[in-house]
Amino acid sequence: MTVPPREEWPKPTKQSEGGAVLTDVVLATFRLNARLMEAAQDLAAHGGLTAAWWQVLGGVLDEPRSVADVGRIMGVSRQGVQRIADLLVERGLAEYRPNPAHRRAKLLACTEAGYWAIRQIAVAQHPWTSQLAKTVELDDLRTTLATMQAIIAKLEEA
Repeated sequence: MTVPPREEWPKPTKQSEGGAVLTDVVLATFRLNARLMEAAQDLAAHGGLTAAWWQVLGGVLDEPRSVADVGRIMGVSRQGVQRIADLLVERGLAEYRPNPAHRRAKLLACTEAGYWAIRQIAVAQHPWTSQLAKTVELDDLRTTLATMQAIIAKLEEA
């Protein structure tokens, strides 16, 4: 990559107050995500899983789904989900089932062993989230959730 001299670099437009606050929200989200992934890794170990395995298995707890659907729900690539799904199936935590809506895209479903692993995680995770939630007002948590969902919806429109 060729980098032009600094005097030729484009000048960014002035950022609005909302844009500056949203930038801070994004940076705080990156930091929060790092801390949550560390905690998720520790919690997932209670079920013999990794955080990524927990995430993919979580996408099929309520019903079997295609790998692409799990990726859309979790906000990750289909290829990444496929790699983890294959590992979960190999370890007996999930299974592939025929998909009546699509001949080639099988459905990923949780097995009894997968549900057991998730239960083991829940036994550790529920007290952890309950304790952490005590440090923030419940209305603030609800507002944070609603705000995050609104930003996600807007970004997913694009």
